[in-house]
Amino acid sequence: MARGGCIPLRQQFGKVGVESSPVSEMSSRGVPCLTLLIAGRMTGVSKQDIRQQMWDYMESQNLADFPRPVHHRIPNFKGASRAAEHFPRLQAFKVARTIKVNPDAPQTNARFFVLDSKKTLLVPTPRLRTGLFNKITPPPGATKDILRKCATSQGVRSYSTPVGLDSRVLVDLVVVGSVAVSEKGWRIGKGEGYADLEYAMMVSMGAVSQGTPVVTIVHDCQVVDIPEALLEDHDLTVDYILTPTRVIATGCERPKPTGIIWSKISSEVMGKIPILRSLRCRERQAGRDVTLQDEPRHLLGTGSRQPPPLSTVRRHQDPEQPESCSGQGEDGPSNTVFIGNLPRGTRVSELKRALRELGTVPQRLTWQGPRRRAFLHYEAPISAQQAVSCLQGLRLGAATLKVALARPQRAGEGTGSCAEEPRPDRRSAVSGL
Repeated sequence: MARGGCIPLRQQFGKVGVESSPVSEMSSRGVPCLTLLIAGRMTGVSKQDIRQQMWDYMESQNLADFPRPVHHRIPNFKGASRAAEHFPRLQAFKVARTIKVNPDAPQTNARFFVLDSKKTLLVPTPRLRTGLFNKITPPPGATKDILRKCATSQGVRSYSTPVGLDSRVLVDLVVVGSVAVSEKGWRIGKGEGYADLEYAMMVSMGAVSQGTPVVTIVHDCQVVDIPEALLEDHDLTVDYILTPTRVIATGCERPKPTGIIWSKISSEVMGKIPILRSLRCRERQAGRDVTLQDEPRHLLGTGSRQPPPLSTVRRHQDPEQPESCSGQGEDGPSNTVFIGNLPRGTRVSELKRALRELGTVPQRLTWQGPRRRAFLHYEAPISAQQAVSCLQGLRLGAATLKVALARPQRAGEGTGSCAEEPRPDRRSAVSGL
């Protein structure tokens, strides 16, 4: 007999070194659940092992609704709407004015309750590609049926307004999805890290604090024992777990992330998330260490407010940017930034929009669209160097732009000139932002 009077139906985990295997049980409430019974110490188990076991179990027991299979997803479990009915009864919900809810299917009813209670609903953008989150604004006089539509994934797309970094929004309550979660408040997501990153980004922009409650809504079987050794500093913990049959106040005392841990983020991820680049630029200017996971530590001058010289920023020699464009020439540092590899057909307004989003607006811009390049002119060399750092990895469409300081001006040369390229010409359009 297992703990709590449960009769286990043994299922081997199939991994060497696991001293205690997950078992499916019937809880005292008659609800199928999956439990990691830990006899002594559990070794060799990873987060992915637990995810895989959970996904396999939910599929084999037919515990999920569309989309199926549940693998690599936050499972849309049967009973999700019923579990969400606990949400508006929480005191944390009653006193909240602005609530952020993840966009996954099992939280549809939670989003509806936020809208029906006339509270502000924020939903993260998919994979954070177009910003951090959107505010969902139903049409005036919306009925409950319309509010339910607004709470769906299609409604989120149709009735949303982007919320920028400078919005000064304060989030009173956070709802995240989970693949597995423990009664202690330890959570495992689907493995892509977006929920953890969303929370860390909200901390960085001052939207949440350590006292902001975090809720997750799951099936009873998703509440399992999770070895504490699997938790890392960037992992988000939860304060409340809602299932179809119960509400669990975890009382979790483990600190939540205190901001973005840049050493956990790769250059590839940075290239996919524009708002992350903007936050990184702000934190660098504030003197914080923003060295990336795959970036040599000496490149960013850890702890310094001074941005690195170009020679340390550029990852490889660019055939369009000869070595003579070092940005630290004999005439002094440059205050002009070269942008190359612009996609064909790009409009200057698209580049301006990207620069505004990243907070790297120059005094003026020299546009050479037909030659697929532009020059950004800043007031001081330090501003140009900071822009080079912020714009590394910037993408427009499918193209990653080439970014470097232009060589300082010499007598008889145009602003931001170079021996070959980059060199603005006098026929180029010059505009402000």
